Amino acid sequence: MAESEPQEENHDKVIKLAKDVRRDLKEQLEEMEKLTVQAAWMTYNFVTIETNPELVSSMMDLEDAFLRCKAQMEKKWQEVLKE
Repeated sequence: MAESEPQEENHDKVIKLAKDVRRDLKEQLEEMEKLTVQAAWMTYNFVTIETNPELVSSMMDLEDAFLRCKAQMEKKWQEVLKE
């Protein structure tokens, strides 16, 4: 009986280690999947911009419009706070 207890204890340690490794591998795989998706989108965006120069101009116009709108909203918000 005394010999079986250390073997069971070792067996439990091995099972726990295997579960820990499986969990760590799963987390790493999920992180790699996220990075792969990000890389794919970056590549897609790059190819889209490179093949359609008008898109860059449109994006810059859109960004300018957004910044003007944001500035106006901040100005109006400050006026509301002063009232």
